[in-house]
Amino acid sequence: MGRTGTLISGLGALVGGLHALVWGPGMLLLLGGTGVFLSVRCGFPQLRHLCRILRETVGSLLRRERGADGALSPFQAMSTALAGTVGTGNVAGVTGAILLGGPGAVFWMWAAAFFGMATKYAEIALAVRYRVSDEAGRPRGGPMYVIERGLGASFRPLALCFALFGALAAFGIGNLAQSCEIAAAARELFRAPPLLTGLALSLFAGAVLFGGMKRVGRLTGLLVPLMGGLFLLCTLPVLIVHASELPGLLRLILRSAFDLRSVSGGAFGWSVRAALRQGFARGLFSNEAGLGSAPMAHAAAPGTPGEQGCWGVLEVLIDTFGVCTLTALVVLLSGIWRDGTAAFFSSPGAAAAEAFRRTVPFPAGGRTVTLCLLFFALSSIVGWGWYGELCWRYLFRGRAAAPLYRLVFALSCLPGALGPGTLLWAIADALNALMALPNLVSLLLLSGTAAGICREYFAVSGKETPRL
Repeated sequence: MGRTGTLISGLGALVGGLHALVWGPGMLLLLGGTGVFLSVRCGFPQLRHLCRILRETVGSLLRRERGADGALSPFQAMSTALAGTVGTGNVAGVTGAILLGGPGAVFWMWAAAFFGMATKYAEIALAVRYRVSDEAGRPRGGPMYVIERGLGASFRPLALCFALFGALAAFGIGNLAQSCEIAAAARELFRAPPLLTGLALSLFAGAVLFGGMKRVGRLTGLLVPLMGGLFLLCTLPVLIVHASELPGLLRLILRSAFDLRSVSGGAFGWSVRAALRQGFARGLFSNEAGLGSAPMAHAAAPGTPGEQGCWGVLEVLIDTFGVCTLTALVVLLSGIWRDGTAAFFSSPGAAAAEAFRRTVPFPAGGRTVTLCLLFFALSSIVGWGWYGELCWRYLFRGRAAAPLYRLVFALSCLPGALGPGTLLWAIADALNALMALPNLVSLLLLSGTAAGICREYFAVSGKETPRL
């Protein structure tokens, strides 16, 4: 045990140093600056054309869905992307951000999401523009193809970096961190030992991933509506019961974001920096705008680049302004972030379950949100397993390597279920940043193409975005 503890402590220090390096001021500036730049250059489509975006996405779901000529239908592509984004980061991750950065982290999460809408529109539109066909003639795409085909062969090393970091990041954000939270949820709900949970997860992930892209799309199309409805069942009663406290919470979030109560000395700098860092990190982790993951799902769906980009804006709305905001309000209402009890929980997911247990006005509220965490994490494992495989295929240029990646990914659920939660979340955050860097660079270099797609698509409505 002594050697194990020393090893974990040393690994934690190494990961902590990497996390501090990649999530320093430079990364925050690149991430936020890319969103601001793309918002301006594309003419703020998330504001000017929001009604049309909702009409083309939500409205199309209410109409008869057209036949899909891609590997996934538009709804399945959105479900797969949401399966990867709406994971435990929306509950456990948001709770952790508030515990570490205070209520102000919520404001910076919103800010990252607002500008992230333009980022996600651009990266999805570019992925559809530069997608290719695989051996079976099915569409395939992602930032690695955008970099290689959009920027030219001389940038292929950058594409290889994205694919490598993406294949590794799938084990962090999409496997280890999710498996850890599932193990905690299964232990609370069913008294299941982590070893048994890890084995079950490995079998589940293998069965789905070895079924291919179609099976992933069908499963996520079922899981996403189910887990969304279950989560609303938990949170809406809380907000109704505590409706009178919501204006005060909004003031608390805004005040804490800029620490207006202590505007002098080091406390101001530390508080604002912690809130901003946690908020932006959680904004990326939750909606994945700029990360480059969702474009891989949307490139497999039919439709034009402009059409698929609209689905990306909707994903950020659902993910951050929907699920993450509901979680944040419940956590703030519970008071767990300031009473010191959160330090006694094994993971942010366990702290989130306690927050819901305190606030949900019906029996077993905490257990219900724990069940939500389980569904969230299951969907993320499936979605990210497919993302990682696409990156792996790009690295090795063929299908031969896919079964090996699926097998290793599925088996990795076991150590994830047994590992320490705090360390696994730090690994996931660090790998996210490494994956995002090549994608953000390509978005800046191809911003003119993305702006042209945006102008061309929304010009049909008679309001052309001004050229910069």
